[in-house]
Amino acid sequence: MDIRRIPLSNTNEIIEVEVVHADYKGQVAKRINEKMPLATVKGFRKGQVPRELVEKQYGLSIKKEEVKKVAAIALERFLANERINMLGTPLEIEKEIFNWEMENIIFQYEIGIVPHFDLDLEAKAGLIKYNIKADDTLIEEQIERIQKRYGKKEDQEIVSEGCDLTGTFYSDANNINNKATLPLTAFKDNQTQELFIGKKVGDVVSLQTKGLFKDDHQLMDYLNIAHDNVHDLDITVDFTIENISSSIPAELNQELFNQLFGEGEVASLEELKEKIKADSEVQFAEQSENKLLDDVVNFMVSNHNFDLPKEFLVKWMQTSGEKKLSATEAEAEYNRSEKGLRFQLIEGKAMAQSNIQVNFEELKGFTQNLIYQQMAQYGQLNPSDKEIEGIIARVLSNQDEVKRITQQVASDKLLNQIKEKLNPTVKEVSYPEFIAALYGE
Repeated sequence: MDIRRIPLSNTNEIIEVEVVHADYKGQVAKRINEKMPLATVKGFRKGQVPRELVEKQYGLSIKKEEVKKVAAIALERFLANERINMLGTPLEIEKEIFNWEMENIIFQYEIGIVPHFDLDLEAKAGLIKYNIKADDTLIEEQIERIQKRYGKKEDQEIVSEGCDLTGTFYSDANNINNKATLPLTAFKDNQTQELFIGKKVGDVVSLQTKGLFKDDHQLMDYLNIAHDNVHDLDITVDFTIENISSSIPAELNQELFNQLFGEGEVASLEELKEKIKADSEVQFAEQSENKLLDDVVNFMVSNHNFDLPKEFLVKWMQTSGEKKLSATEAEAEYNRSEKGLRFQLIEGKAMAQSNIQVNFEELKGFTQNLIYQQMAQYGQLNPSDKEIEGIIARVLSNQDEVKRITQQVASDKLLNQIKEKLNPTVKEVSYPEFIAALYGE
């Protein structure tokens, strides 16, 4: 047996495994002996077939099986002994002509190797942690939405001021076909709103997207298009009216307060505003934290430049999943996942250099929060402590789940350590200012 490493680059190698006759002859002979009593050849009784005929009939296929086994085991042991830190798994290099009659058989396997790089956590990142405040305008808009949502809706025959419209935005040339409901006042200017006045269900109104809404980002929701396409978008879309309605706003009284927040939780308009402000800022804090963590990931990736074996990984992706991919599909998948892979390697190096420990209480706390979130999605907002404890016990009795949760908790702790190390600047902003920062505007 002879195994050689053939470098192609600092992240790509070929492992060449040469299987010699002595490596497999004993097992092949054993398999032939096992075939002897069972072999059937015309002109001979079962079990009486001469050995040379059995070898001729079964020898080559047995040799192929045994040689492949020997090569695979040798490769696995070699990689473990060499402690090669690989990306993906070895890919056998298929040969157009493979002479199985030779006594010595050579196999070649291509591998991708984790690149070497130095971890830098001392760089000046210039990161910002946004402290998003709910201002009076946002609170008033939220109250208006609440009144409208819980008010009385009435279908109308024609569009008039203050109506809500349901319909479909359509542009065949730009692949837009999206149903939406919006107030007439969502349109930025009066001239656009007046195009709808007097229209009926089934009527079609042609609109120019440039300056159509007060905020270009609303095009993302109403037309279902990507953020990169919304700015300065100047096309014509048709809006087909499918429903016209008006609403009588709900009164801001105790009955509405109880319906929104539970019995006696809010007792006045001022308390309603305080509740909206507090709840909004809790949600904003989560959004701000998510953006900061995204910024940390982006900075860490951009600040650590290293090569990846792209060509190898594209080939590996073609066959590694449940669904086989074409070369074009695999390259697109690589491009989508490259940033995540780079950060995964950075995170792995940082984890190896850290002393992060995860205790049982942290596992339990993470699991509990996860359960609360999942139950809330299904409308179970007030589960009992006994019910939660039972689910936690079941989850943490599964070793695979414990391993997965431990990795997630450790990863979260590491990311928070990196975030603190990079020392972001705190900046107080309104929600619209945060949205502009979120999209890099």
